[in-house]
Amino acid sequence: MKHLLNQLFEQQLLTHVEAQEAMLRIGQNEANPAEMAAFMAVYRMRPISVPELAGFRDALLSLSRDPELGTHDTVDIVGTGGDGKDTLNISTLACFVVAGAGYKVTKHGNIGVSSVCGSSDVLAQLGVEFGVGNDVLKRQLEQANICFLHAPSFHPAMRYAGPVRRELGVRTFFNILGPLVNPARPKFQVAGTFSLELLRLYHYLLQQTDARYAVVHALDGYDELSLTGMAKLATPAGEQLVSAAELGLTTTTPAELAGGRTPQESARLFVDVLEGRATRAQRDVVTANAALAIGCLEPTFSFADALAAAQESLDSGRARQALRNLLTATQSQAVAV
Repeated sequence: MKHLLNQLFEQQLLTHVEAQEAMLRIGQNEANPAEMAAFMAVYRMRPISVPELAGFRDALLSLSRDPELGTHDTVDIVGTGGDGKDTLNISTLACFVVAGAGYKVTKHGNIGVSSVCGSSDVLAQLGVEFGVGNDVLKRQLEQANICFLHAPSFHPAMRYAGPVRRELGVRTFFNILGPLVNPARPKFQVAGTFSLELLRLYHYLLQQTDARYAVVHALDGYDELSLTGMAKLATPAGEQLVSAAELGLTTTTPAELAGGRTPQESARLFVDVLEGRATRAQRDVVTANAALAIGCLEPTFSFADALAAAQESLDSGRARQALRNLLTATQSQAVAV
């Protein structure tokens, strides 16, 4: 690890192989806390390169637990977090809308770090169990079109860096790795980023894969298609700026997207959206993000086509049924929703 740190201190970039080696050492507990802290500090002072990010990703995926779902033809909708907006759980709701529309979803998520309630927090409130076996995950995917992969259950290697990250108390490059290390390795992905710089980094990285993807950043800071203003969208076809009006939707305000102040309130909001009690703004933002995912899955669809499929899933109750089916598939005493 010391020779890699020396390279970084001399302002050299790591190659893909060197970055992979560094992350493997951290993930296998072969780096001491001082080395890990120094390593993280470097990337607070300079941007991460595409080869470095790819090396970190590949190392974490190699150390992750394989859910053994039997397919990679699935989609994930996930944000980096870190936007500080405390919205309702837009990406997670969009995942259930996509599942209700008939597509397979492997949702990768965690507890909230920069927000009150992350995907794991809200789903735990609704009775979704973590740490289930691969057979249960496969059954969830078959019966509900969606399974949830709680990040700590699939990335045991991250536990070694955890105490150092907490002691540092600042955002590190680990925060941008989450959307890239889904252990199900889905072929389709919508990734929201908290900055334009990160959108371009993801775009460059995903261009080197065979994934069909959309990376989105709202120019007013949201790590999703917030409809609050202009957003940058990056796909295999290139980059474009989009507005709510151009997508056939109405511009929203930040207040209209506010989440709950507690996980319990967030869970109530979540169910309200699935049960058809959403406001126009809530319905629009959830179905718009779901439409981005459906567009990745159905490349011949226009955005209007994908949005119509998302709206039908939500309005028909099939998105709500996907949550019910997920809970039933765990064969647990889940709470009624």
